[in-house]
Formats: sequence, structure tokens, C-alpha cells
Amino acid sequence: MKEINLSDFKITEKIKLKEQVSTYNLELSKKKIEKALSKVSKKLAELQNTMYAHDKYSVLVCLQGMDTSGKDSLIREVFKNFNARGIVVHSFKVPTDLELGHDYLWRHYIALPERGKFGIFNRTHYENVLVTRVHPNYILGEKIPSVNTIEDINDEFWDKRFEQINNFEKHISENGTIIFKFYLNLSKDEQRNRLIRRLEKQEKNWKFSPADLKERKLWDNYQNCYEDAINRTSKPHAPWYNIPADDKPTARYIVAKIMYDTLKEYTDIQEPELDDAIKANLELYKEQLSKE
Repeated sequence: MKEINLSDFKITEKIKLKEQVSTYNLELSKKKIEKALSKVSKKLAELQNTMYAHDKYSVLVCLQGMDTSGKDSLIREVFKNFNARGIVVHSFKVPTDLELGHDYLWRHYIALPERGKFGIFNRTHYENVLVTRVHPNYILGEKIPSVNTIEDINDEFWDKRFEQINNFEKHISENGTIIFKFYLNLSKDEQRNRLIRRLEKQEKNWKFSPADLKERKLWDNYQNCYEDAINRTSKPHAPWYNIPADDKPTARYIVAKIMYDTLKEYTDIQEPELDDAIKANLELYKEQLSKE
């Protein structure tokens, strides 16, 4: 298998999104890639168990990408070996009335993983500088005192919003949350193929909406917004990774490998030592149980 280097995918300087790859050759068959993913997934699950016992770090995994980029299936396959107690998935959709009664980051704050757990954001707080930037009229529904018309949503508005997102991530990082942000880089041609498959396969028809085609026409707008968001918010404590997503098994493996290789560098994540008094009486406790 081709060696995976974090530096091949990590965004550390300003990029042109059109120059980022959407394909990557692992030099393995699909079956062997899936086998490699299973192995890494099990290692991640074991590491999460240790983190649960350690109880000092949490992990936030942010998944963004165009429609059909494979977020749902990636979550299913990468995290299927996890103990259910150690992982929570949140899929953020159109804000509810309750959520609109708060600032735009509120629903993301309350969904953050507690110490020892993984939290997966399937679509994330970045929707607030992506979808809302392509469709600025959505901002009017947030009831922000200083925003009364579309004209109020200017460059200064977006500058402040990016600053708020950077501050949000810095704050949670400094308090023990390890952040991974994955952009699933899907080519426009591959999106077309996946939308056609949704129409051709009856069991996938439910996933299709005519709105998908309307949003596809705004592809270039979304790409520009993604590029700007990634460039403004890829920080050492909360880096973005460009994940080639035209091949789903490859994308899943790369995501899992990046997480595992990064987390295993946290040498302070260890299972806690037993209290000396308990350790000294282990045989006594076993004897008591055996006599029941």
C-alpha cells in the first residue's frame, strides 16, 4: 500500500481549491483497502476506549463536502467498531425555531463531545459561511439586530463571522478538544455520476431531491466559498484536510489513518492507574467473588 503522509492532505498554507486532488491512488484493490480500513478502525476504537478512561480529551470530527461526497457512508464505515457510548453523531440541517432563537454557534456548542468521547459533525458550523454565503437571504432568519436587509451582509459581516468561528475553535481546542476538519473533495463529474445512480437505483431514489440540481448549478459559487473558508480557518490547532473523495473506500481509509496517526502522538493519553489500595487487594476481591 502507498504510504499515507499527513502533509499530503493537511492544509498549511493558502490553496487554490481547483488545484487540490479529488482522486488518490493507494495502489491497492478495493477489497484490500476495505481490509486496511477495518484494521485502522479497530485501532481507533481501542484508542477511544483509552481516551474514555483517561477522560481529559474529546475529539471533534468535522465533515464538509458537496452533496453526494460520501459523508454518511464514511461515518458508518470508519466508526463502526466504536463502542456506542464513546461516539455521538450530529447531522446539522436547516435551523429549527429554537435554534434560530439563539446565535448561530449555539447549536454547535451544545452538541460538542464530552471528555473521552468522539463527536462527529455531519455538516458543521461551516454551513454558516457556506450555504448562507451562497444564499445570504438565510441570514435574515437569524434575527441579528444589525442585519435588516441583504445589503447589511457585506464583507465586514463575513470577516466577523470567520473571526468568531476561529475563536470558537481556539477556545474548545485550548480546553481539551482535538479538532479534525475534513473537506471531502468531490469532482463535479463524479457528483453527476452519483446523482444519476440515485435516480437509477430504486432503493436510492429517496435520497434525490430536485433541489440537488438547483444547488449543482451553483457549484462554482460553493467552490469559491469553500476555498475562502478553508484558507481563513485552517489553523495548527484546527487544521483542514483535503480528502480526495471520488473513490469512497480510499477517502474513508485516508480519514481514518489521519485520525489514528495524529491521536497516537498524544503520549499522555493513558488508562489511569488503579488506586494502590485497590491494586493491593485484587486477589482478595477475586476470592470474594469466587466464593459467592
